[in-house]
Amino acid sequence: MVTKGQKINDRYEIIKNIGEGGMANVYLAHDTILDRKVAIKILRGDLASDEKFVRRFQREALSASSLSHPNIVEMYDVGEDDGQYYIVMEYIEGKTLKQLLRKRGFLTITEVIDIMLQLTEGLLHAHNSYIIHRDIKPQNILILESGLVKITDFGIAVALNSSQLTQTNSVMGSVHYLPPEQASGRASTIKSDIYSSGIIMYELLTGKLPFKGENAIEIALKQMKDQMPNIRKQLVDVPQSIENIILKATAKNPKNRYNDVREMHEDLKTALNDEKINETRHIYKYLEHDLDETKVMPPIKVKNEEKNLVKQIAGENMEQGNKIVIILSGIFIGLITLIGLSLLIFPYFTNIPEIRIPDVSNKSVVEAEGILKNLGFQVAVETEKIDSETIPIGKIVRTEPKIGRLIKKGTKIVLYESLGTKMIELENYINKNYLEVKTILESLHGLNVLIEKKDVDNPEEYNADLIIDQNPAKGAKLIKGETVVLFIPNIIERYPDFIAEEWTLSEIEAFATKYGLILNIEYNETLDLAPGTVISQSRKAGNIITKGASLRIVIAVEPPNNYEPIPDENY
Repeated sequence: MVTKGQKINDRYEIIKNIGEGGMANVYLAHDTILDRKVAIKILRGDLASDEKFVRRFQREALSASSLSHPNIVEMYDVGEDDGQYYIVMEYIEGKTLKQLLRKRGFLTITEVIDIMLQLTEGLLHAHNSYIIHRDIKPQNILILESGLVKITDFGIAVALNSSQLTQTNSVMGSVHYLPPEQASGRASTIKSDIYSSGIIMYELLTGKLPFKGENAIEIALKQMKDQMPNIRKQLVDVPQSIENIILKATAKNPKNRYNDVREMHEDLKTALNDEKINETRHIYKYLEHDLDETKVMPPIKVKNEEKNLVKQIAGENMEQGNKIVIILSGIFIGLITLIGLSLLIFPYFTNIPEIRIPDVSNKSVVEAEGILKNLGFQVAVETEKIDSETIPIGKIVRTEPKIGRLIKKGTKIVLYESLGTKMIELENYINKNYLEVKTILESLHGLNVLIEKKDVDNPEEYNADLIIDQNPAKGAKLIKGETVVLFIPNIIERYPDFIAEEWTLSEIEAFATKYGLILNIEYNETLDLAPGTVISQSRKAGNIITKGASLRIVIAVEPPNNYEPIPDENY
């Protein structure tokens, strides 16, 4: 276990935990040699005990450490200390794209283009150095307050076996961006990073993942088989040129993707030019699900004897064939006549009227079904269940196709039944950063979050930013607008015993500066105590320190040389 103050490799002093993941924990540390803040990522769990993985991790991380680019997090050091494998990187005070999406929901087109231009710049530099990331996802992309984008986790990503689709958080997070060739066990190429980048671009614009599932295997199969959702049906303002970039980047067949990141970068730069906004929708040249090379079958060889036999049969049957041709021609002409007549008559019998879907919202399932069936619609046997803050449980929220649309009589209608107000099940937030948890609960779930301080027995053992308790507890279910209280440690500072602990005057002055105290110093001439000894303090040891308070200290000094002590009258 890594603790505050611990030194890794007798150099990197741990300051605090700043992130946890399925593969590693991240800590803010101080490089005591170069006197700078760094981020140190320490492998955790079975990865650190897997010798094959560790060797590959060290080799790939060392290779990635050669990368130097403004859009790539710089890697400083790779090593092992007492069984703990780590990489040391530059410390970035920013957030991941995933955190940004949780806060914002989705981004504007211009923001997305700016981010993607920087992402492709960084990837291009890596690819030119013969390094493929293999795990491009929003969790591995940092963005600073200035808008600068930085790709991280090159060392860990390239060492992972991406075909091992287990139910860990890291793989479940990665599989949403996994290229079809990786999902099917094929080797990764630079086009694999391009595919993942296209998925990210889709998510940044819509705030949604294109493929979802109950487990990693299901999502991977969708990556291999399902077509990308039509983004312009969701966002009408997205130009065709933007959708085309996503379609080309996320093509199932790598042959349909960009040849390299440079091509994608160039398309991003010109996507909003007038001549490109309304370009035609991209159509693939190669079959989308044909991930292998097309196999050419050899020609069928026919022997001479077989050729002669065919000719003989053809000659004998030619006369009979002529008769058949005449008969078939008559039948064919008759069929053409019938088809022509049917095309004229058929519409009169098949002109199905269009009916407007009535408003069945806020009605019971049975009531809505009755209304729709009476109008001649079919109704799906099973209803879809969705959350609703305005429609009571069991009532209809909406239909598909939508209420008010004109559609053919007999069309099947799907009813969406209300589950009522969405219930948010609380997690265990203890030992997590209270600001991050507060942001997620308020912006993502609409809960009201209060932060309160709670007294602790040993304040020096606590981190002021980490949650120590919560109310309600883990598992409680709340609705939007309800309140959660997060407790952080009340780090109470108290006055020390300057006298018993033999503090010096300079130490007391530094103490007063640290806590913003008004220090008053008095001197008492005496031969009984060594000069500089603290004789008394106005604030008792153990009292709580308050910023701006006055502190009076009496210090012993030597009397002047002509000093004569007052004789004791008892002698």
